[in-house]
Amino acid sequence: MTDWSRFEALLSEGNSEPTEGWDFSWLNGRATEGRPSWRYLESLSKRMDTAEAVLDVQTGGGEHFAEILSQIENRPEILAATESWPPNVEIARHTLGSFGATVVEVPDDSAFSFDDESFDLVCSRHPTVTVWEEIKRILGPGGTYFSQQIGAGTNSELTDFFMGRQPISENQRMDRAISMATIAGLEVLDAREESLPVIFLDIGAVIYFLRKVIWTVPDFSVEKYRDRLMLLHERIEHDGSFTSHSRRFIVEAKKPAE
Repeated sequence: MTDWSRFEALLSEGNSEPTEGWDFSWLNGRATEGRPSWRYLESLSKRMDTAEAVLDVQTGGGEHFAEILSQIENRPEILAATESWPPNVEIARHTLGSFGATVVEVPDDSAFSFDDESFDLVCSRHPTVTVWEEIKRILGPGGTYFSQQIGAGTNSELTDFFMGRQPISENQRMDRAISMATIAGLEVLDAREESLPVIFLDIGAVIYFLRKVIWTVPDFSVEKYRDRLMLLHERIEHDGSFTSHSRRFIVEAKKPAE
């Protein structure tokens, strides 16, 4: 028999937790997500160890960039980051300020406010959009772009549960990223893709996730989707969990040396 008092408690908990920044530690013990085999942060830290000027695009609250900066021995002389959402900009400035990084507020699909050939490494973890022409412009000759991106169909099981079957966007396909990078004049050095399980252990975790990762169900609110939340709560109580899948791909591209 479904425990509806537990449902109400989890609903309240998941709906009240702050979602600023890009730290998912609140989900520890409540949800798990598989990690790609290429180990993005570890791979990026190796590249940063030999870089002199680095830009982190769409840094969120700067948490992942700061994690790398705290671990590498040879910190780049020039550090910068961009972010579009004002609350995250302030968090990122606080998080990255101690490392001497400059954080600039820039819309995700706009031109960067940096001079040509300003960086020898540009990185981005889970960008919403990649403006390849701008990436090429701000990279110096021989510079590289290294990014882990959200692949097409990520968490489609979760989206479809709430919204019904939805079309999968062509904009997030790895082959499209390769094509766009090539058209912009970059040489793609590496591109790999994996599908990874995302397991939710309670409905509170689902609510928190949907409030934080807003593109999964763009019009989500607990009021609008209460009936579907009740159904999913019943399913999790019966099965022990709900499994979705994230798609991730990595792309590394180089600006030709002149």
